[in-house]
Amino acid sequence: MNTLYAANDAGDARKGVGPLIPPLSDALRPLRQQIFERIRAAGLIPRVQLAKELGVSPASVTTITSELIESGLIEEVSSPRDIDSGRGRPAVALGVRAEAHRVAGMKISDREHTAVIVDFAGRLIADDAIPRRPGPMTLAELLQSIESLLDRVCAKAGLCRADLSAVGIGVPGFVDSLEGLVLWSSVLNDRQVPVASEAAVRLGLPVWIDNDANLVALAEQWFGAGRGLSDFAVVTIEHGVGMGFVMNHRLYRGMHRVGMELGHSKVQLDGALCRCGQRGCLEAYVADYALAREATTALNWGHKEGQSIGVLLESLYDHAKAGNATARSIFRRAGRYLAVGLSNVVNMFDPSLIILSGERMRYDYLYAAETLAEMDNLVINTGRPRPPIEIHAWGDLLWAHGAAALALSSVSEGLLSQNREIAAQ
Repeated sequence: MNTLYAANDAGDARKGVGPLIPPLSDALRPLRQQIFERIRAAGLIPRVQLAKELGVSPASVTTITSELIESGLIEEVSSPRDIDSGRGRPAVALGVRAEAHRVAGMKISDREHTAVIVDFAGRLIADDAIPRRPGPMTLAELLQSIESLLDRVCAKAGLCRADLSAVGIGVPGFVDSLEGLVLWSSVLNDRQVPVASEAAVRLGLPVWIDNDANLVALAEQWFGAGRGLSDFAVVTIEHGVGMGFVMNHRLYRGMHRVGMELGHSKVQLDGALCRCGQRGCLEAYVADYALAREATTALNWGHKEGQSIGVLLESLYDHAKAGNATARSIFRRAGRYLAVGLSNVVNMFDPSLIILSGERMRYDYLYAAETLAEMDNLVINTGRPRPPIEIHAWGDLLWAHGAAALALSSVSEGLLSQNREIAAQ
């Protein structure tokens, strides 16, 4: 079972979500926020354990958790003591009140749009997906797709829009998450588009938006392999190549919030044309449109020009598996360029883990033994082992879960800020 879905099994309401930040390592964050986030990450935790882990007095924990209970953000949960003991009052632990809020998360992609609705404890309530026509959209078309998908997934959840507290949206491209601007995306035909504000007006809900690769990293940090790691990288390979990077338990975006664009790092001067308009980008050698473009030329597939990229890639992969030398060389060449990109990530950031994610991870030629060996040759020889690499070939629901985590984080931080202001009055 995928880690993501194991962590969101609807039959177990008390599995924690969110970053597992080590105790005493995040003292700069307000204590109220530290307490709430530790409860959320633990799933269930007694007050005495909270005080011990955070290094604060039990009285402080009692005061703050009482405020959080009164605000409806957490609740007390009784769990019977050991039956064999035969005595003692039921043990009381604290957990997030799941029904306090619900949020939606969406991924807008070149192939299909996916959505999930989760409760305040991060449990999956419903999911849905709709196909889309190829090519960039106008803002009006994008908003129509978002609204239609949200209404569909709400209907599956038995909810209406008013039952939601926020919507998180992930799109490919360059996104300023703070301003809610899509600076450039393959799914839009305009630049500098204020998607968050326009979608908020259309939906009547707060909307948060970010680069989709960032949201895969957020999904791994909240629900998957990155929960207990302070530093890790997620490299996504689908229609493009993206990267999300968690540094010191926080998603790193850069000064202008558009950093970590691994797919647009240059691996060949005056090289292949990238869809961003520049040449020599890593994406122009590894992404699906790059593989399809090379296959069409190298295999004389001009007669297949009208076929979708997905169909072309499946045909290319079948040829490679059948032993076609040209098809195999296309994947191996892409794998070598991927090795260059991954070695640069290791040499610059030295993460504790690299996760390769996205639908293209089904094509094992991209991460074959030759590719990893090439990466080892390019990584600086320090005498220490390189970071481990994990392959997570999840579908688009993972990306949508990351968008939901973005919305959950934004909602909870806003609520905790309100509590601080009330307490200060």
